[in-house]
Amino acid sequence: MTLRPLSLADTLDNLSYRTIGLGFLLLTVGIVAGAVWANEAWGTYWSWDPKETWSAIVWLVFAAYLHLRLTKGWQGRKPAIVAVVGLATIWICYLGVNFLGKGLHSYGWFL
Repeated sequence: MTLRPLSLADTLDNLSYRTIGLGFLLLTVGIVAGAVWANEAWGTYWSWDPKETWSAIVWLVFAAYLHLRLTKGWQGRKPAIVAVVGLATIWICYLGVNFLGKGLHSYGWFL
């Protein structure tokens, strides 16, 4: 059996898979901790605030990424596209929701 060196694309694919796996775990802990804190502060675990909703969408996109990697064996271009979609949802959650100017997690307007 000969071992072939990994190409740069394979290395980056593996790195993104591991990074997204760790980030997904941390996001899950953050959402659960935020829900517990919200229940203590406001008496409800989830209020469907735009930031909460987009956080759930981010979680679902990366859950789909991990699911497709694990069950379908996706590697290369397909999971990279899902990861880019996930990155776009992160930016919408992080910046875009604040432009709405409503909800518990809006901290004012940028403009």
